[in-house]
Amino acid sequence: MDFSLSDEQQMLLDTTRRFIASEYSFAHRAKVLESAQGWSRDVWRRLGELGVLAVDIPEEDGGVGAGAIGVMLVAQAIGEGLLLEPFLSSAVVATRVIVQLGSALQRERWLPALASGEQVAVLAHDEEGGALDVLKIAARAIRNDRGWSLSGRKSGVYHAPAADVLLVSALIEDGTPTLFVVPAGAARVRRADFRTVDGQCAADLVFDAVDVAADSRLDGDVAAALATAIDRGTAALCAEAIGTLDRVLKATIEYSRSRVQFGVPIGSFQALQHRMADMLMHVEQARSMSYLATSRCTEPDAQVRRMALSRAKALIGQAARFVGQQAVQLHGGMGMTDELDVSHCFKRLLAFELRFGTADEHLDMCRQDLLAT
Repeated sequence: MDFSLSDEQQMLLDTTRRFIASEYSFAHRAKVLESAQGWSRDVWRRLGELGVLAVDIPEEDGGVGAGAIGVMLVAQAIGEGLLLEPFLSSAVVATRVIVQLGSALQRERWLPALASGEQVAVLAHDEEGGALDVLKIAARAIRNDRGWSLSGRKSGVYHAPAADVLLVSALIEDGTPTLFVVPAGAARVRRADFRTVDGQCAADLVFDAVDVAADSRLDGDVAAALATAIDRGTAALCAEAIGTLDRVLKATIEYSRSRVQFGVPIGSFQALQHRMADMLMHVEQARSMSYLATSRCTEPDAQVRRMALSRAKALIGQAARFVGQQAVQLHGGMGMTDELDVSHCFKRLLAFELRFGTADEHLDMCRQDLLAT
């Protein structure tokens, strides 16, 4: 299979990398991480000006229309830069939901604002115990004279504190899964903010009979749209992990060449060379699985798509754990300090392993699929 990039794709990757290298240094990231918000709206708007946030919006809606491969390339650069901004949450998952389910009026209203960085949208779908079951929804929406009354809880919603609007999943009276566009600051929306292990902002949400306008409902096959958007997000998350793996491997190799022990660089020790060779092997295997995830995330057969993505997520999760642990061990005690990017890469890889289902959960799904066949 030919994995070479077209000129346009290479330009997209190079442009994103250049922006991050010049505007999102490790020192700048530290300031963003320490800020109260935990992300930078200025960086977000500049990413919008660059066209990065429109990468998965169709051209007819004013976007770049670069598709899954474009998303993969941008996500890889974002993983390398350890960006804290909500690219995956807003520009990939939430945008994909609106592209699939939004009416012409809704698409015209939301997509340009998302593409420019003026607005941030986040899918509020995960509930406690939901794991990989997309249709495990306890939140409820009941019709009233103002439209809908929405009640329920959502757990661990990435970048909810940064969101201007929330795409909230709920079941209506007949049990049909539905999505509603809810202003993040709406009355009776309670938010408990926290930081994830790698410093990204997130929140648990409570909707206490929140009034939702009738025209805020997203119509269509919500179950299929949720599955597609989450699978698209999983593929992008895999690409982010590859970027972080590349960064931590490079940092470890450079450290092994500069750290001197017994009068020689530690990279000259054969035992450590073997360990770094194992790290490289895991990274390259993970890269191949990321390509698989990207190529399959647009597969129309939901079962085929899901199994391919589960296999990719499981293997990349194992690689993330192995490479991250080896990098910290090879750096010694310094590998755990915030002054080095290795510790931040390790935390990012740990967060990857936990998001959209752990490696063990995806392996269980693969086993069940094999037993079923």
